[in-house]
Amino acid sequence: MRKTSNITIQDEGRDKDKVFVLTEKPAIEADKWGIRALLALSKSGVPIPPEFMEMGIIGVLAVGVHRLAGVSFTDLEPLLDEMLTCVQIMPTPERPDIIRKLLPDDIEEVKTLQTLRMEVFRLHTGFSPPAKAPVSPTAPAGANPSNIRTSRRQSAR
Repeated sequence: MRKTSNITIQDEGRDKDKVFVLTEKPAIEADKWGIRALLALSKSGVPIPPEFMEMGIIGVLAVGVHRLAGVSFTDLEPLLDEMLTCVQIMPTPERPDIIRKLLPDDIEEVKTLQTLRMEVFRLHTGFSPPAKAPVSPTAPAGANPSNIRTSRRQSAR
């Protein structure tokens, strides 16, 4: 069963109290994402030990997610977009049975994007990237999603 996690945004702003539902990718897809990220890092000049290349998404954590900031946007954009395919929204939290794909206007704050990407990474690896190391080139350094409520549940999605 793939893991899921409900994320309620607590930061002040247009996304406050919105509930997002994150669903883990199948292992093969997560591994491929990690290998593509490691290849993008290598292409940007970051030395990647061969044993890290075999680790997929965990290898990205081992090398340092913060190093993605040095990857060209052309290489990074599809990786960032793919992370958001793990995210859906619960438009009415009082109706947790209704969950749908994201629409362009569902996320209104850049900080929310950063938070969701960090939580997607955590869902797949069990670890969070360091708070001082943004996953997104648009995220402010030091972004910290400590002001969110998270609930994890097992689901057969």
